[in-house]
Amino acid sequence: MVMKPFDLDILLDCYRRGVFPMAESRCDSTIFLVDPDRRGVIPLDGLHVSRSLRKFMRRMPFTITFDRCFEDVVTECARPTPDRQDTWINSGILFLYSDLHRTGSAHSVEVWLNDRLIGGLYGVSIGAAFFGESMFSRQTNASKVALVKLVERLNAGGYRLLDTQFVTDHLKTLGAVEISRAEYHKLLKEALANEARFYPNS
Repeated sequence: MVMKPFDLDILLDCYRRGVFPMAESRCDSTIFLVDPDRRGVIPLDGLHVSRSLRKFMRRMPFTITFDRCFEDVVTECARPTPDRQDTWINSGILFLYSDLHRTGSAHSVEVWLNDRLIGGLYGVSIGAAFFGESMFSRQTNASKVALVKLVERLNAGGYRLLDTQFVTDHLKTLGAVEISRAEYHKLLKEALANEARFYPNS
């Protein structure tokens, strides 16, 4: 039996305070809180979509869904790949965020090729802030398309902050920037003071 490290109210409060949980590895049961000196964000008006990705999306071979199979997305994000032998998502995190999804505070984007899940991402929604947790891709452009569709939805729903936690080379190509902890907390406070809707038409 997997023990949850803390309850959902405590988890959501962590995000409101600007910290987030991680595990040392997929096989390590310990979960710790992270408060980076520098924080990654993607400005919601600054997503960079390359010419080649725009061309790819015009003939879109993928199908996009939201919240169709949240646990599968988290499981795929935790799975090792040739380029990433280990991840920070352990079984405790899977259980915790699955519960958070059932309360409506965590969401996933799924990318399908025919009936096969080939990419996606998940994150946490509080107020007008979306905290991106992880993404995966099993086919070229799958995670990029997931992020583009996420940003479209966040803009439509009135969100003000897309937190990526850290900045990777992959995220830099999509417009992610690194800001100070102080600047991040200013953006976070503003986002939490506002409301947004992940399902803007509901």
